[in-house]
Amino acid sequence: MSLLQQLLTRSNHQCELCTATTNLSVYEVPPTSNANADNSILVCKTCLDQIEKTEQINPEHWKVLTETMWSEFAPVQVVAWRMLSRLRNEGWAADSLDILYLDDETLELAKKTGDHEQDGTVEFHQDSNGARLLEGDTVVLIKTLDVKGSTISAKLGTVVKNIRLVHDNTEQIEGKVEGQTIVILTKYLRKG
Repeated sequence: MSLLQQLLTRSNHQCELCTATTNLSVYEVPPTSNANADNSILVCKTCLDQIEKTEQINPEHWKVLTETMWSEFAPVQVVAWRMLSRLRNEGWAADSLDILYLDDETLELAKKTGDHEQDGTVEFHQDSNGARLLEGDTVVLIKTLDVKGSTISAKLGTVVKNIRLVHDNTEQIEGKVEGQTIVILTKYLRKG
């Protein structure tokens, strides 16, 4: 039986965190080296996007953890504990963390990624107007910029196509201007 089939059977064909029944997929709980039913869970797309921080966390969506955190399966307990920790500023999440018991081995695994030390907010690349930027977007410069270490001057209104996000800095993107790849601060552009 495939891992997906095992998890579908175990979870009764629903997300093991929020009980949704659509858009389900296997999530390998980090750190994982070899995916199996002992280190994977079945999650919906909404949960997955918020776990992986590709979408802003929605505290209302996670209130169901007050029930699903009691799962008998360690990987579900680990992710529930991590998400409750990220939501610890919410009263209900702090209360749930206080009463959730994990054995020493499971708690050690839950703490391994350090994810519990962060809060629930996620930083995204945004243009000068606050619009979210994505890999491959087209942007327009809202200010003339002199490119350091070059004779290029990127003029106001210059269109930069197919941008790349600088993954360790949400205030920067990379794009080509006059055939040269440059780094541009997001505060100097708008989505085109």
